[in-house]
Amino acid sequence: MIKVGILTLSDKGSKGEREDLSGKTLKDLCQSQGWDVIKYTILPDEKNQIIKTLKSWVDKEKLDLIITNGGTGVYPRDVTPEATKEVIEKEIPGIPEYIRYISYSITPMAALTRGIAGVRKNTLIINLPGSPKAIREIFPNLIPIIKHAIEKIKGDPSECARN
Repeated sequence: MIKVGILTLSDKGSKGEREDLSGKTLKDLCQSQGWDVIKYTILPDEKNQIIKTLKSWVDKEKLDLIITNGGTGVYPRDVTPEATKEVIEKEIPGIPEYIRYISYSITPMAALTRGIAGVRKNTLIINLPGSPKAIREIFPNLIPIIKHAIEKIKGDPSECARN
């Protein structure tokens, strides 16, 4: 069972001015895989709050996977990648490259997403866009990558190469 945290970054969502459809979409997609969504929070686009929450979910809650959504664009208050970069110990550039590759075939605006992915201790952290549509388009493609990454993070010694 994969223990998941979903962190939505939205100034309006954190004030109750906008329904968090992206976070709910992620929660449904994770639960459809049989994963246990342990934590779900909406925060404003405040770098220090994001850092504090990510660290707590990794260090205290010991989640296997944290998926953020929102705050990955070029709007002045979009700081999710910067906050995540301060928390992770190992960056995994292939995941966001793959996300942009998937999205770019749908919209050229995918080139503007700045999300990153990485590992802190035994937790995989992935930044996704804040659009429910984008999440539905991207997430199914990430499932085998997430499962494999978590196995490796937990120390699975088997070979990664396929015959």
